[in-house]
Amino acid sequence: MAQRTGKANNGKVPNATKRLRLGLGIMLTLLLVVGGKLFLVQGLDVGGMAEAALNSRMKQTVLPAERGSILDSKGTVLANSVIRYNVVVDQRVNTKTETFKRLDDAKEKLVDVSRDQGLTELAAALGMEKDAIREAVTGQQPYYIVAKDVKPDVEDRISRLQIPGIVTEGVSKRVYPNGSVAGGIIGFLQDGTTGQAGIEQTQDELLKGADGKRLFEIGADGLRIPVGVDELTPPQDGKDVKLTLNSDLQYFAQQAIQSQSDKLGAEWGVIIVMDAKTGDLVAMADTNAPDPNDPGRVAAKDRGVRSVTAAYEPGSVQKMMTVAALIEEGKASPLDAFTLDPTYTVNGQTFSDSFTHGTEERTLAGILGSSMNTGTVKAGQRLTKAERYDWLKKFGIGEAPDIGLPATASGILTPWEQWDGRQEYTVLFGQGVSQSTLQTVRAFQSVANNGVMLQPRLIDAYVSADGTEEKVPAAEPRQIVSEETAQQVQDILESAVTEGQIKDAGIDGYRVGAKTGTSESPCDDGKSGFCGYTASIVGMAPMDDPRFIVEVVLQRPKGSIYGITNGPVFRSVMSQALRTYNVQPSTGEPARLAQFAK
Repeated sequence: MAQRTGKANNGKVPNATKRLRLGLGIMLTLLLVVGGKLFLVQGLDVGGMAEAALNSRMKQTVLPAERGSILDSKGTVLANSVIRYNVVVDQRVNTKTETFKRLDDAKEKLVDVSRDQGLTELAAALGMEKDAIREAVTGQQPYYIVAKDVKPDVEDRISRLQIPGIVTEGVSKRVYPNGSVAGGIIGFLQDGTTGQAGIEQTQDELLKGADGKRLFEIGADGLRIPVGVDELTPPQDGKDVKLTLNSDLQYFAQQAIQSQSDKLGAEWGVIIVMDAKTGDLVAMADTNAPDPNDPGRVAAKDRGVRSVTAAYEPGSVQKMMTVAALIEEGKASPLDAFTLDPTYTVNGQTFSDSFTHGTEERTLAGILGSSMNTGTVKAGQRLTKAERYDWLKKFGIGEAPDIGLPATASGILTPWEQWDGRQEYTVLFGQGVSQSTLQTVRAFQSVANNGVMLQPRLIDAYVSADGTEEKVPAAEPRQIVSEETAQQVQDILESAVTEGQIKDAGIDGYRVGAKTGTSESPCDDGKSGFCGYTASIVGMAPMDDPRFIVEVVLQRPKGSIYGITNGPVFRSVMSQALRTYNVQPSTGEPARLAQFAK
């Protein structure tokens, strides 16, 4: 027999050996793949995989920031927020958990807690019956509210219980302690979160702050891991907004204009009280003011601030600006004489007065004191059309005052080149031009303040959580007329009270200057023509050193316009403002400029 060698079949490797080698090769390949994967996972991506695993176990709850308060000038709260919590359960998790572990802070170790004990503690924290709690947390609903409006101290107590399936959700409730006082100015929230009107709307970003969060770790069974991650990012509360308003005076003014409007059946009325020395708005009263706690109780048209949103023809209060322009331009003086017939016709346009009179010799002061259209047009002709327009612009007509409220009206001041044959004269006495009540008050403020116009101010400061106040800067003052002109116009306005037809605006012990206004009110229902009147009075006191401007406006009061007077309301509100701010009575002699030329 032939001797065997290590090879057979003509030197070929046996099939068994080939299979063995192939199997070993596959095993080595698999080991390399698995080893490489382990190296990638454990050596190169430890943090990433671990972080992904941790993230999958994290649960987050939002901790709402406390919305900043709205305050009046004395710090009285007009709007504030309280944080409350809803206690929510995932019934599926709580129902299946008979015991759970809790970190005992006192013993510094994990302890076993029965579900029954947890529910007993939860009932005690919420002040509810245990049976009611058990019913609320038992079932298969993933989201069920156990209790609402829980206070922060109770929420903290519940969170420390670490009961499986129980979490808290923060909610913010807005409260308006003074009801409708300054309601339109304050505004309200939409869905309890976003400013919808007034200061709540325009200052929303500053008021709302930034929410915080609570982050904690749960296991695969949905239970909170007692020694797991528990991170708290505190919320950053919003800033308070401090207004220039005096809430007591605001209340008084609202009562006064509501009473006057109801008595005369007016569609609406407004009162503004401004500090002439600072431009601060200390009261802005509207009729039918909304209560921000329930704004839907009043019509949508009553939820704004008509002092800034409603533009109308101001009427004869505009004559003050015509008189000031004539004096500043050197084209007339308070005692200049004008011969006035019962009517006055110029360029085919005829003008008459609200009272019957013969031919009279009137001073410029007398023209304003009796609010004569004939005399205003005759004197105003001394101004070119461009000058008439420019002076209205200088007094802020056509320019919306920015005081931090929405929908502020600019009014209408048509360029003088587009005036028709009548409008070029009617603008001298407040027709053919429209403006808001605040625009009129701003013009009178400049005269009261020695000719210097100040930016009207409603927002005084922003207050941080630590009490730091950040004053809101005012716009640069503007010198509208000289101090000499302003003083002469003040004398004319005071003489309208002492010698003219506005005697019911006088206040015992204080010198007062004022001007009334009446204009036809265009129909706002799509009809042509006019539908009633707008009646107003605006004035300042005390005239020895004017401190306050007050304007009262009624829209479409019922009855004869000649029987309507806002003088008593003006007197009442101005008197209250002087008392509120302890303004000393006048000591000087009042101006008594002659109304008739000798």
